[in-house]
Amino acid sequence: MEAAEVFNEQNTLFVGVGKVNATYELTKAIHQKKPDLIVNLGSAGSSAFKKGDVVCCTQFVQRDMDVSGLGYERYVTPYTNIPSVLQYGLQMEPFPLGICGTGDNFEMGHTETKYDVVDMEAYAIATIAMKEKIPFLCLKYISDGADDNAAEDWPVLVHKAALAFGEIFQIG
Repeated sequence: MEAAEVFNEQNTLFVGVGKVNATYELTKAIHQKKPDLIVNLGSAGSSAFKKGDVVCCTQFVQRDMDVSGLGYERYVTPYTNIPSVLQYGLQMEPFPLGICGTGDNFEMGHTETKYDVVDMEAYAIATIAMKEKIPFLCLKYISDGADDNAAEDWPVLVHKAALAFGEIFQIG
């Protein structure tokens, strides 16, 4: 839905919903196609940015990782060298920078201050791009406020993401 018909003629990979699907599809595509660049375009919620904004994310948090009961900082995956906020990605002017909190749930009560954009795939995609040493660009179209109205706002605004991304990349 986020790409609509705008990207039909592009080298596009639809990774599906959630971190597991994104990880599997991207890893498979990297080994088959050996890309020079990974661009993640998608919708996201935010209480810090306005609906309709496009935000460039260069920092990522795995917002559903919580092993604090074992003494780890929240959002840290044990036995990795990845900090709680992964910093990886290209900046693209003139878009504001955001910190994307990725989790396998549709967030509707965002109050966390460690991240200001919420999605369901970007952390996984950024991690794979970093580990594979592939440059990475992540742009998120803010489709909802990650609040009580998110479930009503997202289906109404998500189709506008494709139009916004098409304009940015002069496609369509």
